[in-house]
Amino acid sequence: MESVRAVLIDIDGVLTVSWKPLPGAVDALRRIRAAGLGVALVTNTTSHSRASIATTLAGAGFEVGAQDVLTAPAATAAHLAKHFPGARCTLLNSGDIGDDLGEVTLVDDRADVVVVGGAGPEFDYAALNRAFGQLQRGARLIAMHRNLYWRTDAGLQLDSGAFLLGLERAARVEAEVTGKPSRAFFEAALVRLGVGAQRALMVGDDIESDVLAAQRAGLTGVLVKTGKYLPQTHRNASGTPDHVVNSFADLPRLLGLPQ
Repeated sequence: MESVRAVLIDIDGVLTVSWKPLPGAVDALRRIRAAGLGVALVTNTTSHSRASIATTLAGAGFEVGAQDVLTAPAATAAHLAKHFPGARCTLLNSGDIGDDLGEVTLVDDRADVVVVGGAGPEFDYAALNRAFGQLQRGARLIAMHRNLYWRTDAGLQLDSGAFLLGLERAARVEAEVTGKPSRAFFEAALVRLGVGAQRALMVGDDIESDVLAAQRAGLTGVLVKTGKYLPQTHRNASGTPDHVVNSFADLPRLLGLPQ
């Protein structure tokens, strides 16, 4: 751990649940920053913009700014600008992420690309069927993530990964994922921090999308037993985390940081 120079941190389920700080998380992040380690909050959250996330976290006591946050919508906008410049895009998402999408052209019909974000009431039959129709007519499918569920203060809630599987199967296409577990997403965070993968670690509650995906990208993976963590998911995972801790509050001790 002495070689670690930066920490990538998932937000929902690691620092907060329903945007309320988990015990010890605020102090743990403060200690990590005080030790001079770089910090990037890497999240598949698609209901808030980077600025909104930073404002909410700062209001809860976390020492963060918008520059510390990398979201799946922001990564998606960069991907579309690079690989589909000028494309007409249909967005299926719950929440206001317009600020992070920048110059992406959004349309309701005759799209070149169908973009799937986070699930919510907007994922009704009519919306899903419209997306299906556009995929049948040749539109490409981009997904901000493949998360099947996330945890709120009301328990586990279904996420867009469940709907994405149906669209892929029905339209006989495969989505290109721009957020976690995409390798490019982790690499974008490392570029921002100016460190190599071998000198960074990723902390998450999703063993597949957060931890094992980061390990495949060369980072050290740390699984926390909060948020969406389930013992059976841990047992049945496709690999083994480098480290497992009870919560983010335990990370400074794992890193050997002073009290």
